[in-house]
Amino acid sequence: MITPHEALIYTMVLVSAADRDMPDRELELMGDMVVHLPVFRGFDRRSIAKVGANCAKLLSGDDGLNRTLKEIRAALPKKLHETAYALACDIAAADGKVGQEETRILELIRDRLDIGRLPAAAIERGSRARYMAL
Repeated sequence: MITPHEALIYTMVLVSAADRDMPDRELELMGDMVVHLPVFRGFDRRSIAKVGANCAKLLSGDDGLNRTLKEIRAALPKKLHETAYALACDIAAADGKVGQEETRILELIRDRLDIGRLPAAAIERGSRARYMAL
């Protein structure tokens, strides 16, 4: 069983790895979030690489995506479901484009965490606004 902190990181890794490419911008953003967001207080940020590697290992196994989503849901208290989705949306929006693979992973996360359509739309709109470029 993973911790809630690890589940949040797994959620970000899922989105970043969706298109089989983890751009530096997305990796930097994950690190920044872990350092600065209140939800990560108490998490040893030096272990982020280990947590990411553990997520990758789980994903590469049999039924990896489904098992990873189950781990995330089991580890997160209900009050952090929207937080996890918001982090996932921020990672998807970070490089200025959300591809088909990322969109599909976001849908799976939204469904697995029971995020309603209206809250999901608001979260997605906020991420799009935060990462808009001139």
